[in-house]
Amino acid sequence: MNEIEKKAAQAVVNIFETGAVLGDYGKVTLLPGDTGHLTYGRAQTTLASGNLFLLIKRYVNAAGAAFGRHLEPYLQRLSDMDVSLDFDATLKALLEAAGDDPVMQEEQDRFFDDAYWAPAARAAEALGLTDPLAIAVVYDSHIHGSWRFIKNRTLERHGHPSETSARSWIRRYVAERRDWLASHRNRLLQKTVYRMDVFLALMDADNWALDLPFTARGVRIDRDALEVAAPVRVTAEDAGLRTLKLADPPMSGADVRELEEALIEAGYAINVDGIFDANLERIVRERQKELGLGVDGMVGPITRSALGL
Repeated sequence: MNEIEKKAAQAVVNIFETGAVLGDYGKVTLLPGDTGHLTYGRAQTTLASGNLFLLIKRYVNAAGAAFGRHLEPYLQRLSDMDVSLDFDATLKALLEAAGDDPVMQEEQDRFFDDAYWAPAARAAEALGLTDPLAIAVVYDSHIHGSWRFIKNRTLERHGHPSETSARSWIRRYVAERRDWLASHRNRLLQKTVYRMDVFLALMDADNWALDLPFTARGVRIDRDALEVAAPVRVTAEDAGLRTLKLADPPMSGADVRELEEALIEAGYAINVDGIFDANLERIVRERQKELGLGVDGMVGPITRSALGL
């Protein structure tokens, strides 16, 4: 199985989990009645399985994790599978924000490969399943859960793939799984039969190789979608351009000195000492009023631009 086939197989499951070809690294989900409780990330790993703890532990221990120190205090409760975390708004906000961190994205990719893709590939190989579509089915069951249960049911009812054919066996597996989901006592699981319907449609289209392009749940999967890099939302704004204002202790530095010099050029008499004191705030307010700006005595991007800084 080549890399593009692997990405295509994973993309199908990403769409099932988050609606996006590459997945949504920051997606936090909590559905009433979901026994997995809080779920997170590109492949929606769960609190109740203990895998959310393992993922966040990896991230916290990774070099350069932007939200590592903020998430570290949650490790024990994640390890304990504390379901009260379902309603922890701070944790949810941190997880969502961490999804934009390239370190989190890299850790999720490695974690989901180690925890789900590699075991699924081994399981498929053991059964003689080599088609990318068949491997995608096995991977989906590892992500969604209950692979072993439905596999054993299919083996008992339909024999081993070597006794029929790999394609016939995996089609029967999908049919068994669909029936199981459709009649499950958990109504949320009943609604996930669409996963099997997508696989059956691909089988009916004879797309066992997952040849591009194709669609899953109305989402187009093509080479461009698979090869685009995950977005990196990091600001390139100059960190030195802080908002200047009256504070205790007073703000000071080269940026305050530049402000004072700009106000001198505008005709104000100021002692240039690089300290934002009450007198400087008063003058800023005067200049803001003259320029027709909002008068608040603070030098943010709008006032800075008006002053030519």
